[in-house]
Amino acid sequence: MLWSFIAVFFSGWLYVDATYRGPAWQRWVFKPITLLLLLMLAWQAPMFSAIGYLVVAGLLASMVGDALTMLPGQRMLYAIGAFFLSHLLYTIWFASSMALNFFWPIPLALLIIGALLIAAIWTRLETFRWPVCTFIGMTLVMVWLAAEQWFLRPTATALSGFIGAALLLLGNIIWLISHYRRSFRAANAVGAACYFAGHFMIVRALYL
Repeated sequence: MLWSFIAVFFSGWLYVDATYRGPAWQRWVFKPITLLLLLMLAWQAPMFSAIGYLVVAGLLASMVGDALTMLPGQRMLYAIGAFFLSHLLYTIWFASSMALNFFWPIPLALLIIGALLIAAIWTRLETFRWPVCTFIGMTLVMVWLAAEQWFLRPTATALSGFIGAALLLLGNIIWLISHYRRSFRAANAVGAACYFAGHFMIVRALYL
């Protein structure tokens, strides 16, 4: 896994660097390469049950979403749908290995985060209001189940999955605020770093 991690890290760093100061071609090349390397890393993981392939499917859905955002034309709605599917698959994976329980501070904190995010971008969403809100809701549910799993069973696997889900949430918050409210120079770089690191930590959980 060490060499695979180095390859993912190097490719992801090249993309993040390109979003901040590099040429456009570098972004076009290294984002799909990084996701493809993550997909290969997930495919080689020791799958102890078929449910583990949900992570592979989630990565594939994210690759489709990224491809749609990079293509010219109005494909944002389809991209949001692909990212929604990715987080749904991750959510099912988290839910498959946890006992039925409820620790109310976790969903309460996530509801507050979601409400603040929607309030910040609501007036700028226009026709994308409900698709984006549904996507945010799905992401919050994903993080909630990952956090519940770690809280109930504080193992290395659960922690890796929770960190990954939280990083994906943070990356999406940065992306949505930058896209719909106020853009800042480092937004794409920071968001991409959270995005790649989040997927990597979820894939890493397959190896623990």
